[in-house]
Amino acid sequence: MRLPGRLSAAIEVLADVETRHRPVAEALKAWGLNNRFAGAGDRAAIGNLVYDALRKRASHAYAMGSDGPRALVLAVAVFDWGTTPEELNDLFAGDTHAPEVLSADEVRRLSASDPLADAPEHVRADLPEWAVPSLRQSLGAFWREEGRAMAGRPALDLRVNTLKSDRERVLRTLERVQAVAADISPVGVRIASGDRDSRTPNVQADEGYLKGWFEVQDQGSQIVALLAGAQPGEQVLDLCAGAGGKTLAMAAAMGNKGQIFAYDSDRHRLAPIYDRLKRNGVRNVQVRAPGSGALDDLTGKMDRVVIDAPCTGAGTWRRRPDAKWKLTAEQVAQRVGEQAAILEEGMRYVKPGGTLVYITCSVLHEENAAQVEAFRAAHPAFAQVDLAPALDALGARERVHLGRQGVLLTPHKTGTDGFFVSVLRKAP
Repeated sequence: MRLPGRLSAAIEVLADVETRHRPVAEALKAWGLNNRFAGAGDRAAIGNLVYDALRKRASHAYAMGSDGPRALVLAVAVFDWGTTPEELNDLFAGDTHAPEVLSADEVRRLSASDPLADAPEHVRADLPEWAVPSLRQSLGAFWREEGRAMAGRPALDLRVNTLKSDRERVLRTLERVQAVAADISPVGVRIASGDRDSRTPNVQADEGYLKGWFEVQDQGSQIVALLAGAQPGEQVLDLCAGAGGKTLAMAAAMGNKGQIFAYDSDRHRLAPIYDRLKRNGVRNVQVRAPGSGALDDLTGKMDRVVIDAPCTGAGTWRRRPDAKWKLTAEQVAQRVGEQAAILEEGMRYVKPGGTLVYITCSVLHEENAAQVEAFRAAHPAFAQVDLAPALDALGARERVHLGRQGVLLTPHKTGTDGFFVSVLRKAP
């Protein structure tokens, strides 16, 4: 497929998302099944167009005077991919699969020297207006820069499984995809996102992945797993283990010594953990499936309880840009309530002198610092652990948002997804 056909397909997919209210990934998959002539490169390019359009929906819609699928895709082609309006019209005129040629108004808007000259701040930052007060509280003066960074493409990050391999070996096996050592995580490997129609390599088909040498995991997730501080020999409860990403990271950090109890209230989320544990050579994890009294024997006995809390996912807007525009204040309030309940549940398992670790993949104040502040006010036996020394060891202290209630990692400052972590120690 040539560019005009790919633009038409992206417009079609966005229209499907808009009219049928289906997830973007589902709409892209459906388009691929209905258009089997499209190769892997075509599908990747169309996906890039769709996701780029959604990442900058606010600013592109403002520039075009419309948030319709055609307007957004044309804006991506010109503002993000560097194609000129004149080039587009030349391509469209000679291609039966192309969108209609540009109107005079579209040419004028796409040719503007500063299409966002009079745009409100939240539009220039590509953020929902209602979320700005919360983001100001959590990100301070950087909220605009962080918004723009959250509208960019994420890199593909991998975590080296030190139970089976080391970073140098993984870098050698991935040399063909220009993998490099991550700049903060000592076990991280990064593959750049690329631009325009770049394809993300399928590293899960790589021999190293199949042998358990590495896992796909954002560097931010790797860092908060390290800051969680699990030590060899400890008894650790991962209360919201999900598919096990942080469980695996902690198991490696513990050198397979001690015990991790991996639990999740949703057995479908937990299901992938079994194969992942086997592939990674993890021997110190006991999976506890959800059920009545599944964790009763752990009450008051855990050295460390890690809560990777269910959240809005506002830190992952680079990867799930459609979620950015669907999220509402009411949904945030619901998540905050759920998080408070899980913190109350999790503290039951912490032994005297033990540690409670609270993690989210959000950048919203209500889910992060405000949540920890409310918990500490209700439970003064839990004191804040200073994470500055751990950040210094990673060389990351100046790159994070370090507050009184915890640490916030962000796309602009750390080049990661947005993650928050707070470590609290229970009085002996």
